[in-house]
Amino acid sequence: MGVLRDHPELALFLCLSAGYLLGKLRVGPITLGGICGTLIVSLLMGAWAKVVVSEDVKTIFFALFIFSLGYLAGPQFFANLNRKSLRFFTLCLIEVVCVVGIALGLAEAFDLDVGTAAGILAGAATESAVVGTATEAIGKLSDLTQAQITQYQGHVATAYTVCYLFGLITIVIYTSQIMPMLLRINLRDASRALWEKMRGSGGGLESDEREALPGTVGRTFLVTLADGARVDELERRFGGQVTVEAVKRGSKVLTPPPPDFELTLSDLVLTVGRRTAIIEAGRSIGPETPAVPGLDTPLASTQVSLTDKSVDGKSIETLNREHPEFATGGVYVTDVLRNESDLPATPETVVRRGDVLTLVGSRAALGRIASKVGATVKNDATDFIYLGLGIACGSLLGQVVVRFGDVPMSLGTGGGCLISGLLFGWFRSRTQTFGAFPPQAATTLKDMGLAVFIACTGLVSGPQAWPLLKEYGALLPFAGIAMVLIPATVSLIVGRTLLKIEKPLLIGAIAGQQCSTPAITSITQVAQSSVPMLGYTITYTLSNFLLPLTGPLLVGVLGA
Repeated sequence: MGVLRDHPELALFLCLSAGYLLGKLRVGPITLGGICGTLIVSLLMGAWAKVVVSEDVKTIFFALFIFSLGYLAGPQFFANLNRKSLRFFTLCLIEVVCVVGIALGLAEAFDLDVGTAAGILAGAATESAVVGTATEAIGKLSDLTQAQITQYQGHVATAYTVCYLFGLITIVIYTSQIMPMLLRINLRDASRALWEKMRGSGGGLESDEREALPGTVGRTFLVTLADGARVDELERRFGGQVTVEAVKRGSKVLTPPPPDFELTLSDLVLTVGRRTAIIEAGRSIGPETPAVPGLDTPLASTQVSLTDKSVDGKSIETLNREHPEFATGGVYVTDVLRNESDLPATPETVVRRGDVLTLVGSRAALGRIASKVGATVKNDATDFIYLGLGIACGSLLGQVVVRFGDVPMSLGTGGGCLISGLLFGWFRSRTQTFGAFPPQAATTLKDMGLAVFIACTGLVSGPQAWPLLKEYGALLPFAGIAMVLIPATVSLIVGRTLLKIEKPLLIGAIAGQQCSTPAITSITQVAQSSVPMLGYTITYTLSNFLLPLTGPLLVGVLGA
């Protein structure tokens, strides 16, 4: 025990290891997850070993977590601020109004202190970020002693732990099992039907999926029918959707062949292009042959961010027509990435400013195209200038205090870094030429930042846990269940009767407004489809911004 007190870093990382191990335990579709597991372990260790961790450690790691969260969500958050997504935004407002209203009502009815009320809100809403923003806001209350601040911050963690457990179980069962019955649907059949309806508008692939029949292919043909045809004539015949990359005549290989080069019988021709056009070209050139040694030519691949305003809202077919360099340079669009979602690169796909196109073709041609429509994406290493500036701006923003009557309101470091992360992530998505923060790096910092913050909170809060449980033991489970059922039920009614959201999307959106990854995992398992994810991603992004701000709001109102 003395070793843990003398070396808090040892206790900290033991909590992370044991907590994530505990979080892997599964009961049916329910898993606690690493964050809740870490909090349980750290509360127990804090009560037993009385480990002291510097407050600065909590602040720094929470800033890293909340900025990374905002950075990842920024592009999608601003993309969803449109008329089409307004109905999903309504669900998030229902969630915020309900959880804050219920927390205030419970605080008034049961005379709860500000820490317990904030912990109930964070746990029942299953939003770990609220723990950080509320804890930080409590530390800024001027009329509390340091002992009271420590006690109330401990109450946040304890109330969160109990309410999170009951809130998690409730939202998983309610969305995946009960809601389909209330809506009188078979979730699997309804998801499949909606997917078939939406496929005409182009559905994206999952992150672990690849096209079995890619749109852009390379094939070699033996010239038997195209004797005497020139290379440029052959390419024009297929509307620029086929390019001749190489020709082998005897032992000589031309890479690439001149535009006026005439094909002759027995030439071997390597063509690259859209699948349908290549099949048609084979009927004009001759029989397809296996890969020919020495004939293959490497094609470069690059990602280009569409930064030119003139390309916004145009189809890939229109881009090809307006920029002849696509055809003459043999450059093809093989993938469209929008807010981390892959879209099919069909001629009819409409692109938006900020989309990232994957282009395949010769290296020189790729450079010319990139300069015409946007900029080459640079995402190989974290830009620490951009990252440091973003967190610094967020920290400064969090220090601003605005008074509403007698109620002082401040975003704190957490709220400020969240808004800064959203803005910096969105701005990066519009340019892609600087400010790189690779998704893998951002996700790692986000997860580790939250885990370390939660472990620190639990270690400090351990001594206050048992007295709170004895005082409010029965209230906390009730609050955790009620604060899930009420906003979810209201959203279900409003979503169907007023907003007319499709049923599978509505169920996913309600899981998203609760920021519950276990719930959407269970829903997609029942649906055997990722269709509910389409509703989940919108509300999840919006709630990830709105719910953390409820912590300072609740603390400010109750603290006043």
